[in-house]
Amino acid sequence: MSETNTTMAEPVYLSFPADPPQPAAGCGVCAALDKQRAEARERGDFSAVTDLNVELAAHPKSGSHHRRGQK
Repeated sequence: MSETNTTMAEPVYLSFPADPPQPAAGCGVCAALDKQRAEARERGDFSAVTDLNVELAAHPKSGSHHRRGQK
């Protein structure tokens, strides 16, 4: 026979959400992602907003991030 645990678990402490990633100045890809994110937010599609936040945050790290005039 197994024992039933009747005590409560410890409380969970959550932090405030992080600030959304910001587009890099002069990057067309960042600007396009930022525009798509704003449009998704306007239509209330917060799942898409989250997906675009992830994509925008990962974009400079992907090696494809270029500033104007650089290749």
